Amino acid sequence: MALLMLSMVSCKDSFLEILPKGRVIATKTTDYDLLLNNLDLINLSCYNQVLMSDELCAIEPNWTGATYKEKQSFKWEGDLYASDEDAMETATPIKGMYIYNKIIDEVLQSTEGSDATKKSIQAEALAGRAWHNFLLVNFYGKPYNPATASTDLAFPLITKADINAKDFTRATVQQMYDLIISDLTTAIPNMINAGVPHRIRMSKCAAQGILAKVYIWMGRYSDALPLLNESINNLPKSIVTTGLVNYNTAFQGFPTIVNDLENMYAKNMTDTYIATSVRLLWLTPEAAALFNPNDARLSKMFLSTTFPNGVKLYKRMNTTTYNIGLRVPDVYLLRAEVKARLNDLSGAAADLLTLRQNRLPAADAVIPTATAADKLLLLKFIMDERIREFAVTGYRWFDMRRLSNDPLFGNTTFQHRVYDATGVVSATYNFKPERFQFRFSPKVLGENPGIIDNP
Repeated sequence: MALLMLSMVSCKDSFLEILPKGRVIATKTTDYDLLLNNLDLINLSCYNQVLMSDELCAIEPNWTGATYKEKQSFKWEGDLYASDEDAMETATPIKGMYIYNKIIDEVLQSTEGSDATKKSIQAEALAGRAWHNFLLVNFYGKPYNPATASTDLAFPLITKADINAKDFTRATVQQMYDLIISDLTTAIPNMINAGVPHRIRMSKCAAQGILAKVYIWMGRYSDALPLLNESINNLPKSIVTTGLVNYNTAFQGFPTIVNDLENMYAKNMTDTYIATSVRLLWLTPEAAALFNPNDARLSKMFLSTTFPNGVKLYKRMNTTTYNIGLRVPDVYLLRAEVKARLNDLSGAAADLLTLRQNRLPAADAVIPTATAADKLLLLKFIMDERIREFAVTGYRWFDMRRLSNDPLFGNTTFQHRVYDATGVVSATYNFKPERFQFRFSPKVLGENPGIIDNP
């Protein structure tokens, strides 16, 4: 299949059926375990969703100097790639899919390992495949809607490590979610590590958190809650210290993904749009206004610039990578949301407070009484907290997608603005609902005629 070939060439030669001279074929259980440390599973180059998040604006002269793809993404246009260009939304996830499928299919027949170890390695691969499929169904499928999920097209299901497969067609959103859930529910009971053994490796607590996230994206909040509880309860069992960090007293700066104590499962995203040399993306004044002035996430992670006309914008401090796998604050915010949706408002406020006390002084961390007592206000506060926590990292676009089918949030409109060098708005772009999906690249479509493109 050409969809695979665009990114699988490097893996093909490593797994020939006949052992080439100087090459190692995975045969032992430890070989398959080492495959899970492959950098192709950790480093992801898909970050166009960052430009499509609505908490951001752009400035001159960086906007004029932006690439075609950057401008198209920021303007919520569909065509991003040239005819000979590989799409980052498919290239790296597909590469990981090959490795996971290889492990899933073969590790149980490997040598010199216990049955429990083999099943645990296979479980990691199943959960890893599920995470990649969750990314792909969000990139290419419509936001989950139970009324249309069985007919909405998403991405091909790839369940075999076969670089010669072809004639692929798009599975439905429902089919992809069914496989994701099946992989995770099969994996979780077989995982040896309840807590985090290493940030690049899947654990039971991470898989539980990911499955809960999947259920939340489907609107299945009652199914998500026990998984979130178990995920958080398993964190103290981690081999490497994993939990919330108090930014008031122990701010880590910008650690690598393996040194970040809040990372439960690391998927490294390169975000060049906030690099010092580019600084294309800034917080909108509206997003900046969501922060308390004493919030360490603003004071320690952003720098402000006041333009000649008085407009004040914030840019994230220099870091070009971010984890989009699973983070501890995400799990706490998801549990707060689920509790609020299930009318446990005090429980939701308690989870919010737990996070906020690690981000603000105690007096500023308190949730307003009126907000904590009102379900809709509390849910809105939680969504704003997600912006505060994950600003300029692409998380917001995924939230925009899933909330579009939510009657409480579905009427939200989105807009992007470009500011000139004086602070005056020089261009405005309105969101296009079809940009809740990426279009397939011309190269993929040309090599896979069975794939129907998105609008």
